[in-house]
Amino acid sequence: MRNRTDGELMKLVMVKEHPALEELYDRYAKLVYSFAMKSMKNEQEAREIVQLVFMRLWTTETGYDASKGGFVNWMITVTRNITIDYVRKNRKQNQIVRFEPREWEQSLVSGEPDPESVVSSKWVVEQIQEAYVHLSTNQIELIEMMYWEGYSLSEIASKKNEPVGTVKSRLHQCLKILRKHLTAVRGG
Repeated sequence: MRNRTDGELMKLVMVKEHPALEELYDRYAKLVYSFAMKSMKNEQEAREIVQLVFMRLWTTETGYDASKGGFVNWMITVTRNITIDYVRKNRKQNQIVRFEPREWEQSLVSGEPDPESVVSSKWVVEQIQEAYVHLSTNQIELIEMMYWEGYSLSEIASKKNEPVGTVKSRLHQCLKILRKHLTAVRGG
């Protein structure tokens, strides 16, 4: 299994080949744990997130699509989504859990196994940071609440004492600005 690509391994996972999942775990457990630990600041919660991520890989019906990007980025997205779900669940149980966005960015850089991925991830983080300069403080706060802290649109609206439609519209404008500047950087 070691000589197979991540995409090939994920296809085998989709047909319930245990050795393929074990190989992906060997390759990415440290990255997932690093992300979870930096986000949650709690070893037990980080371990739970690692378990949840690999359980999601085992049970997913859609899997990884190579045409949409690299496997590492897909894994980070799955991990991020599970971490946000975990934070929301704990918030609902009245437990205070802090999800640190800036540290998440750093986990992209620090946990990568190969130099090419490290350089690529550093470049992505730099491009996002450069695109942020085109946003106001309120727009950055909105993006961070939605994508890094895991708040839903209705939760943000409630916190800001604004209609959900207003928050949704403002978020749409933020994303248009980011997309414009990220696309310009990538040459698209």
